Amino acid sequence: MTTLPLLQVAALRKSFGGVVATDDVFLNVMKGELHAIIGPNGAGKTTLISQLSGALMPDEGAITLGGMDITNAPAYRRARMGITRSFQITSLVMEMSVLDNVALAVQARKGSSFRFVKPARKIADIRDEAMTYVRKLGLRKRADEPASALSHGEHRQMEIAIALASEAELMLLDEPMAGLGPEESRLLTDFLLELKGSRTILLIEHDMDAVFALADRISVLVYGRIIATGTPDEIRKNRDVRHAYLGEE
Repeated sequence: MTTLPLLQVAALRKSFGGVVATDDVFLNVMKGELHAIIGPNGAGKTTLISQLSGALMPDEGAITLGGMDITNAPAYRRARMGITRSFQITSLVMEMSVLDNVALAVQARKGSSFRFVKPARKIADIRDEAMTYVRKLGLRKRADEPASALSHGEHRQMEIAIALASEAELMLLDEPMAGLGPEESRLLTDFLLELKGSRTILLIEHDMDAVFALADRISVLVYGRIIATGTPDEIRKNRDVRHAYLGEE
């Protein structure tokens, strides 16, 4: 990891009428780090990640990526600069095969036209690269099946493959374990463990077992404010965090 954060958030604030969703948020994410954001429902996690991805503009504050101010940059420009958000913005084309969905992401990154998917799939380097990501996510046997035939957990795997294919500098993962069974959660956690260090990941997740297994650092968001940031062990021992979110056990 470098000593300078890849992502810096300073005094970020967003209100909806009289409700303050993010309240003076400061956050640093280091290059190569897996940084988790946790907090109770209504804490402002989705609002925060929406501001980072460009889906929402902040009322106040600043966001920088690699030292570049992106506070007012629209979502499409942030995507070009290397931010990808999975599971809410990423959409799967259900009529297309698993391989074709991932091939589209590869083709888009390479800057070629993707009005038609068949040419993309027939271009050897695009097809081979897409298949690499499909294999990494354990979907090789499903590569030629339509996305509609896959389970909810496999859709999550597909979305990770698409995020990887974009080669984004920063991956925003918004509750990837939501709706997964115990086995599917374990498999996805194992994959993200393998991915650690090779990508910078900001993870929002309610599955505390996954969070404490994966995160290098954790920030706790409560009522729109980050009340603590630290290693998993530091967060476990933090009295304010236990009182506000984790419980006393």
